Amino acid sequence: MAAGEPRRVGYLYVLPALAVYVAFLLFPLLHSAWISLFDWDGLTLGTWAGLDNYFTLFAEAGLRAAFGHALVLIVFFSILPVCLGLVLASALHRSRVRGLGFFRTVVFLPQVIAMVVVAVAWQQILAPDGPLNSALRALGLDAFAFNWLGEESTALIAVGLVGTWVQTGLTVVLFLAGIGRISGDLYEAARLDGAGVLREFRSVTLPALRPDIAVALTLTVISSLRTFDLVYVMTPLGGPGESTTVPAYEIYHRAFQSGQVGSAAAIGITLTVLVFALSAVVLRLAGGRR
Repeated sequence: MAAGEPRRVGYLYVLPALAVYVAFLLFPLLHSAWISLFDWDGLTLGTWAGLDNYFTLFAEAGLRAAFGHALVLIVFFSILPVCLGLVLASALHRSRVRGLGFFRTVVFLPQVIAMVVVAVAWQQILAPDGPLNSALRALGLDAFAFNWLGEESTALIAVGLVGTWVQTGLTVVLFLAGIGRISGDLYEAARLDGAGVLREFRSVTLPALRPDIAVALTLTVISSLRTFDLVYVMTPLGGPGESTTVPAYEIYHRAFQSGQVGSAAAIGITLTVLVFALSAVVLRLAGGRR
C-alpha cells in the first residue's frame, strides 16, 4: 500500500485472496459441518440426526481403530522422519561430502513422485514373492520373509515404513537449510570448549533447529493424518481385517460406497479438529521460545 492511501484500501488488496479462501475452504468446511448433523445417503432428503454421527465415532470399534491407526502412523510419518532427518542432515553437514546437492536431490526424490506410483512400487517390492522377500531368503533370513501387506500384524507397519521413506527426504532438506543458517562461529566456539559430536549437536544444532523441527513436525503430522492414497492402493479395502483403515479411508468408504454421507462428514470434521489440535500442540512444544 502506497504512503498516504487510506487503510481500508489495504483490505481491497487482500479481498481476492480472502474471497477464494472463503469460497473454496471455509464454505465447504462449514457446509460439511452442517451435513454432519444429518443422516443422509447423498441422494434422498436427509433426516436430522443432531450429534448422533459424532457419538458414533466413539461407539463403533472400527472407527476408533481407524483413528488409532492414524495415531500410529504419526510415529512412522512424523517422529521417525524427524529423527532420521536430524541425524542425516547433521552427518551430511559435518562431513561436508562432495556432491551435497546430489544427495539432497536423491533423498528428496520420494516427495516429488506421485503417491500412487510410490504405493504401486512398494506393493510390488513387499509382495510375498517380491524383491524384499527374495533378498531376505537369499541371505538365509527366511524367518523375516513375511507377507507384509497380507497379514494383520505387519500391514500397518509396512505402510508406515513407506511413509517414513517418503517423509525423510522432506525433513533432511528442511534441516540442511536450517543448519546452513547457523553461524560457523558457534560450532568453532563449541569445539574450542572441547565439545564432541554429540554435545555439539545437543548444544548448537538442536536449539537452532527448533523452528525447523516445528515446521517439519507440523507438515508430517498433517500428512500422516490425511493419508489416503498410500493406504488405499497398498492395502485395498483397508487391509486384512481392516488393519490399515484410517479416517481418510473411512470418509471415502462411507461417502462414496456405503451412502453414509453424514457420518463421513462427521469423521471429516473430527479429523480437521484433530489436525488443528495436534498442530497447535506441536507448535507449542517444538516452536516455543528458545
